[in-house]
Amino acid sequence: MAKILIVEDEVPINTLIKKNLELVGHECFSVYDGQAAIDVLKDHSFDLILLDVMLPGLDGFKVFERIGRVPAIFLTARSSLSDRLKGLTMGADDYLTKPFEMLELLARVDAVLRRTKKEEKSFAFDNVIIRFDSRQILLDGEVVDCTPKEYDLLEALVLNRNIALSREKLLNLAWGYDYEGDTRTVDVHIQKLRKKLGLEERIKTVYKLGYRLEV
Repeated sequence: MAKILIVEDEVPINTLIKKNLELVGHECFSVYDGQAAIDVLKDHSFDLILLDVMLPGLDGFKVFERIGRVPAIFLTARSSLSDRLKGLTMGADDYLTKPFEMLELLARVDAVLRRTKKEEKSFAFDNVIIRFDSRQILLDGEVVDCTPKEYDLLEALVLNRNIALSREKLLNLAWGYDYEGDTRTVDVHIQKLRKKLGLEERIKTVYKLGYRLEV
């Protein structure tokens, strides 16, 4: 996946972000102030930086000015329009205001990595390969005949692998926020994916919540 630098001075938040990003396969490195970020960037390269604005010493805006062109998402408790505009006009790829849901952060990270072409074009586990660019699913090297929504659902599970997702969240990810159907649609499509791809032991049912792809 991607190599990500987390620059966040609140240790519990930094730890939580790192844990969730590593769960979906990213390699993460944490620092807790602006100068430390600049120092580590002298010797290491990253695909993406998650950069808190309100840091001790050098703030996130000053750090961003000094690190060169590296894809970045600003994280901050500031919600004013002027702060958001400043971050984006400086060249940041996105801006997320605290508090935020971890799934939203994961989605923003995935979107930025896709735009900056640092993300992998496929993901493989067991005898299954999912190709993001061509929207194909392969089983034992052969393309599986899947509907567009079956693909969308599996992609959502893969991109959020090892994370329990509610049926409502999966509806939003695979069908969109304006979908008017009920959550039984998710159950039906999960059963089809399990049967077609032999994923009975991979796609776990999470009691009273939804599903999790374990890889």
